[in-house]
Amino acid sequence: MDTLADHLARAADEGRRRARGFPGRIGRDALPFAVLEAFDAEIRGHVERDRRIEDERDRVLIAAVKLAETPPEEGDEAVERARAGLIDALDYLEQAVLRLGIVNRRAAKAGLGTAGGAVGERSGS
Repeated sequence: MDTLADHLARAADEGRRRARGFPGRIGRDALPFAVLEAFDAEIRGHVERDRRIEDERDRVLIAAVKLAETPPEEGDEAVERARAGLIDALDYLEQAVLRLGIVNRRAAKAGLGTAGGAVGERSGS
């Protein structure tokens, strides 16, 4: 059975995939929330609120806006630098949830972990 950490890994991978695929199907205005779509749907409502996790989520939004607003005429290097910043922010968000995230009752009820347990805790630990 999947744990919340498994869902987190998939959500982070989805965000990174969308960041790597920009520009493309995702428009400039939609990018910030598109990279967080899976995180918000699968993770955010399953962990206890923690300001530090929310701060990392905000960093992702800021980095996504920066990528979306990087003019292509600034060159590939500027776009790739902004894309790398967004991917780093997604990595930091994933790590913050693993380190700081506490499984809430809703997640426990869904079989994703033990209420009050750490998201990054291994089964049987």
